[in-house]
Amino acid sequence: MNVEFINPFISAFKNVLLTMAQLDLAAGAPKKKTEELAQGDVTGLLGMTGPQTKGSFSITFDETLALEIMSRMLGEKPASINAEVIDLVGELTNMVAGGAKNTLGEKGYDFGMATPVVVSGKDHTITHRVDGPKLILPFKTDVGKAHIEICFEKA
Repeated sequence: MNVEFINPFISAFKNVLLTMAQLDLAAGAPKKKTEELAQGDVTGLLGMTGPQTKGSFSITFDETLALEIMSRMLGEKPASINAEVIDLVGELTNMVAGGAKNTLGEKGYDFGMATPVVVSGKDHTITHRVDGPKLILPFKTDVGKAHIEICFEKA
């Protein structure tokens, strides 16, 4: 997978959480993902298509992290994942993908983005409907973990 596609998502994710929720993310080592099981409790997933490639992108949050982000951004902390948290994860997914899209656009890669789909629950799955390798990147905070997954069509 082209690192030129990956770094904009990492930068955008770190920037969105630092700016919007004052959370600093520590990135772990990326690895290839072979199964569909999510690494957290709530996931935002969206597809991307353009003339050069197509792909999909997801962000999965531990429940503790999603609730803390909700608290820091909106001043309310529900007891568990609810409709407002699900909406927030969808919006964060949109913001990160939008930031990456802008960076990639500056490098000549143009693509449209679908509306994010959000899935929650223990042991939910993430299905990237793209024929290509899936890369998973772990992130840690003092209040929980997040993972981003990126999958682009084989070139």
